[in-house]
Amino acid sequence: MKFTAASNELQKSLSKISGVVPSKSTLPILENILFQVSRNTLYLAATDLEISMSASMDVKGNEDGSIAVPAKRLMETIRALPNVQLIFHADLPTNKIKMITEMGEYVLMGESSEEFPTIPQFKGEEKIVLDGEMLRKLIYRTIFSVSTDELRPAMTGVLLQVKENELRAVSTDGHRLVRINYTGLKEAKVKREIIVPAKALTLVARSAEDGENTFSVNTTHVQFSFGTTTLTSRVIEESYPNYESVIPLDNDKKLVVNRDLMLASVRRVALYSSSTTRQVRCSLKKNELRIMAEDVDFGGEAKEKMPCDYGSDDLEIGFNSNYLTDILSHLDSEEVEFSLGSSVRAAIITPAKQEQNEDILMLVMPMRLNA
Repeated sequence: MKFTAASNELQKSLSKISGVVPSKSTLPILENILFQVSRNTLYLAATDLEISMSASMDVKGNEDGSIAVPAKRLMETIRALPNVQLIFHADLPTNKIKMITEMGEYVLMGESSEEFPTIPQFKGEEKIVLDGEMLRKLIYRTIFSVSTDELRPAMTGVLLQVKENELRAVSTDGHRLVRINYTGLKEAKVKREIIVPAKALTLVARSAEDGENTFSVNTTHVQFSFGTTTLTSRVIEESYPNYESVIPLDNDKKLVVNRDLMLASVRRVALYSSSTTRQVRCSLKKNELRIMAEDVDFGGEAKEKMPCDYGSDDLEIGFNSNYLTDILSHLDSEEVEFSLGSSVRAAIITPAKQEQNEDILMLVMPMRLNA
């Protein structure tokens, strides 16, 4: 097997799929990337058995064939090269691989492609077209609030609900929740509900291209296609919790505040919060927001005030500063609106002005205030 390619083009294709490769696996073959040359096309594939990615690129093919290549050493070598022509030659009977450039020669041992797991053939029942920028934003705004608790597998992924021309994405870890509605989808005359693992979506965000990307589903898998790259993932076959039941409908106290000002203030004040609870206290009076924190163990405290638009009854409510900064940093509007009820009821945070075709709601649970 032999081909010639530009090293930077090879690096681009490899970097798209290398994130799937497990760093350590009980099946060592999974720590490899499958190379397959057919005429002047190189096909690359990687899998961890739950998620599979493949990509193709044009090369100058000399000999067809396929071999599994150790991902870590391959990526480190290609990354360290300047942009040069690279001759890749694999002796299939011995699995010996040589990568030759004008500067030198690099030899490593591969494994037989027959040992590499078969990439599942995906037959999508329904297809949805998504704009690349919208897809990246959707993942960025939801992935941070996914649970890492393996005992609650449904919450370790993002719930995608498709209905006719609307896509809804939901994520929660029990402390905060994100719900995003996008309307005006192309070719979305389907109704489907699936939970996509967080790792798969992180890889999708890295590979999504500007323009149209397609997203297909069947009963057990989801597939994203962008240009020459395809990602196929098993969906999480669990029931998602009834997230609607935790969204309060009668929070009648409205606070509108500059997002950047509040985010910077919470970050500063949180430096003086308890290292255990990370609690910050928000005290609201007419058109004034005070943010305070106290570290009882070490005697530190901080408080700041800022202007805001608030006309309801005085209110004090506590939040975990990490959760609050996460939510504020994943909204990109100039001003945000808090819908509040009481010191023990979840706060709803939304952009003060929603963008066209999207409706974003974020929720954070309050903390019991220190005495």
